[in-house]
This record gives sequence, C-alpha cells and structure tokens, in this order.
Amino acid sequence: MSKSIRLTVLASLALAWLCGSALGQGGVTSSTKNPAQIAILHWYPANLTTTFQAGTFPNSVAFDGASIWIASPFGLTKLRPSDGAVLATVTNNNLGSNDCRAMVYDGANLWVACTFITGTILDKVRARDGAVLRSTLIDGPGPGSFLAFDGANIWVPKFQRVAVSSVTKVRASDGAVIEEVGVGSTPNGVVSDGVNIWVANGADNNVMKVRASDGAVLGTFSVGMTPLGMAFDGANIWVANADAGTITKLRASDGATLGTFSVGAGSAPFGVAFDGANIWVTNERTASVTELRASDGTVLGTFPVGSGPQGVLFDGTSIWVASSALSKL
Repeated sequence: MSKSIRLTVLASLALAWLCGSALGQGGVTSSTKNPAQIAILHWYPANLTTTFQAGTFPNSVAFDGASIWIASPFGLTKLRPSDGAVLATVTNNNLGSNDCRAMVYDGANLWVACTFITGTILDKVRARDGAVLRSTLIDGPGPGSFLAFDGANIWVPKFQRVAVSSVTKVRASDGAVIEEVGVGSTPNGVVSDGVNIWVANGADNNVMKVRASDGAVLGTFSVGMTPLGMAFDGANIWVANADAGTITKLRASDGATLGTFSVGAGSAPFGVAFDGANIWVTNERTASVTELRASDGTVLGTFPVGSGPQGVLFDGTSIWVASSALSKL
C-alpha cells in the first residue's frame, strides 16, 4: 500500500498520495513500511496544505525525533508536528537578543549559533525541556547559516566576506573548541557525510572536503555561483548555488560532478534536504520549494511556500520549510 508524506512549510506541505486514479484522498493510511526507514519509502507529488505560526522570521529548522524546532533571530520555538501546537519557547541572554540562525540536532541536544559583536555564541540546548546546558564563545566573525554534526563534534562555519576564513570544530560532549580548520572565503554551508565534512565557500564558488577526524583538507571542488546549503543522500553531496539558480550533485567519494540542475533563474536556492528518494531545495527569492529526483536530477515539481524560505528538513514523514509566512492554510 502506498504511503504519503506531507510537505510542511513551517508549514506542513502534506504530500497527497495516489489511490487508484484519485489524488489526495486523505492523510496517511496504514502501511507495512517503517516511516523511520526513509530509504524504503515511496514518495508522491506534493500539495501545499498548511502553515503554522512559530516565532518571528524563522530561518532554520531541526527535528529531535518527536518535535520540530525553529530558530529565529529572537530564540527557539518547539512545535508538535501533528498540529503545529507550540510546546515551548526558549530565550536567554544569548537566544532571544541576537541573530540566531544556524541549528543542528546531535541526538540529544540542539546546538544553536548566534551572532555577537565578539564572535559567535554556540548554545547547547537540551531537547527534552529546552534548558540551555552550555554556551561556547567562538572568536572571529559570526556563524554561517548552517551547522553540522559528525557523530561526535559540531562544525561551525565562520562567515566572512573577505580573506580566508575557517570552520570551528566543537566537541559535543562538553562544548570544548577542538580546532580551527582553514577553508575558503565566506564559508556558509556545511554538511557531514558520516566521515568527512563538506564546506561551501560562497565567495570562491567551491566546496571543500575535510576529514572530520583531523581537519585535513582532502579536496576542493568547483560548483555554481555562491554555494550555500548542502545535503548528503548516502552517496552524493547536493549543493545549492544561490546566484546561479542551480543545484550541483557531487559524488562524495571523489568530488566528481555528476550533474548541475536548474531550479529556476533568479530563484536563489538556499537550503537542501533529502527525503530518501528526492532532493528538496528552498528558493529564497521565488518563495517556493523544488523537488528533484535524486537519481537523475529531474525536477518533479515546484511548490509555493511563504516568503524568504531558507531552512528545510525531512523528519521521516514530512518536509518542513522555514519561511517568514507562517499562516495556517
């Protein structure tokens, strides 16, 4: 029996599914498939269904296994996925008074990077109750729009428009800064492939492959103009090229370019997520999200969302998109 997924735009964009010749006959039905094992699910065309009010100008989204978390310049909001009910808000001297945009979940805690005059504050937030467990000061420019977790450490790009910048490796167990790894100009996007960290250097139009264990740079690979968000599909790295309106597929083993696919001229692709079969890309300037088949990059659809969409994730059932339009449809 087929199973639907919903596409959620801070917003839930529920994926209506095909039942015979009828489309969108209802929500999720019973299935022998395990929704936690995304690689074995079957996906169908998406339809916009609803949005949820959550914070002000949300720009990053994370899933803790039970709840959706939204990061905005003014703090964190925790939502119940089924109906968008606000379960908690988190603010402190760091969260709630600065530009907090990058966020990642490590299996127990959320890590949120906030911009300060003196550098970046990286807050460790317990997902169960929203308690701020630790704040780590990282010297240098503010963080990029993304963080990555490699299984033991948090990686923080230090966004900078001039000169050579770096990513900071922070031990997740205690928040200690382990090392700084030099990368290219304007590092913003970062993603883990399980062994290596990939860093998008926006001003250099390339990505770097960095060995997570020791910070060794293993390669530098050209992509499109102004790379930002990235996703790993189990074999390949997908890179959103903001000023090219494209997304590039790189083979993770050697960085070879397997294809570059258009998501619309002037669309400004920003965030990228993988749902087990397809790639989802937020288009910041055209207030939309594009779905591409991961196997060959074919565009399966482009769907309207709220204005300025940035962060995007898959929670095993739904695609969630952080945008500034949070009304419920």
